[in-house]
Amino acid sequence: MKKVPLSSPQINSSDIEVVVEVLKSGRLSIGKYTEEFENSIRDFVGAKYAVAVSSGTSALHLILKASGFTEKSLLIVPSFTFVASANVALFEKGSVEFVDIEPDTLNTDSSHLEEVINKNSEKYENIYFMGVDVFGHPLEWDRIEAICNKYGVKIIEDSCEALGSEYKGKKAGSFGIAGAFAFYANKQITTGEGGIIVTNDEDIYKISKSLRNQGRGEGEGWLAHEYVGYNYRIDEMSAALGWSQMKRIDDIIGKRDKVAQRYNYLLSNLEVKTPVVKEYVTKMSWFVYVVQLPESVNRQKRKKIMEYLENNGIQVRNYFEPVHLQKPYRELGWKEGMLPITESVAERTLALPFYTDLIQEDQEYVVEKLKEALEIFA
Repeated sequence: MKKVPLSSPQINSSDIEVVVEVLKSGRLSIGKYTEEFENSIRDFVGAKYAVAVSSGTSALHLILKASGFTEKSLLIVPSFTFVASANVALFEKGSVEFVDIEPDTLNTDSSHLEEVINKNSEKYENIYFMGVDVFGHPLEWDRIEAICNKYGVKIIEDSCEALGSEYKGKKAGSFGIAGAFAFYANKQITTGEGGIIVTNDEDIYKISKSLRNQGRGEGEGWLAHEYVGYNYRIDEMSAALGWSQMKRIDDIIGKRDKVAQRYNYLLSNLEVKTPVVKEYVTKMSWFVYVVQLPESVNRQKRKKIMEYLENNGIQVRNYFEPVHLQKPYRELGWKEGMLPITESVAERTLALPFYTDLIQEDQEYVVEKLKEALEIFA
């Protein structure tokens, strides 16, 4: 039986060589490659500063912490995202409000965002909006920025899935007070585990850099601490791998786009909704390829479709489960019916195998089996 994994990192000989070099050097943390990796991301995005950390989650957490988010703050975030986008507010004992999404891009619905801001504008010392570029598709930033500026809302860009995407020629990660990228093995480039903060704000840069390293002060002794910090450092092997992968980032993005366009063509005769890319997206850097199954498909039918594909060697996933319906947030009062678009879409999303070197033959097999599953179960 043919096997098609959901994702597969592209690792070449140069990647392996530089990681081995680090291992042989004996300098496995806070070495030259951490700085080199930071510089490569910083220059690629066009930011003034970059701070490499242990994960995308730690990047988002440090941005909140460094920018003054407290228990008297509110984070507004879409529920259609990875849970970390919301969890970081709870790390700091702040409050979370969820916002619904557009049914086509699956990004934040700007009209609902303004409603949520209005509803909460007098309740908190400050309000933040976590803008998630879902699956690599940038938000409609002109509209989002206008709304947030109107109400004095701080923007953090969760661009963990969008390295290389552009909104009207401007790179994802460069909107708001700071942005975050993540480099798990299914991302455009990988460090295994890892993330990075990009910002033009010197204070966020300096505080984040200290907080990731147990709150140590710049130029102080190794046991001198200015903040209650964290061990959020990226290790040197991971940083070296990321630096090596960044050398071919444009080629990787181009190859992933070809895979996505091939899916678009192969799926054109199936009753599924393929991903939408809006005209304001001047470059789409694909993270995953997620289709929406027909409206006749409910969770039970989707489960049967997924099982059929898995039984034929095709690894698939549902992307995403609404965060507001996860147990920690139900306990805060969230329940079904509060975000209707998010809940409806989440019942029918299906992530197909997608990665840089996915070949046409395997894609054709995936689409063939998906067609069979739809004929049986949809």
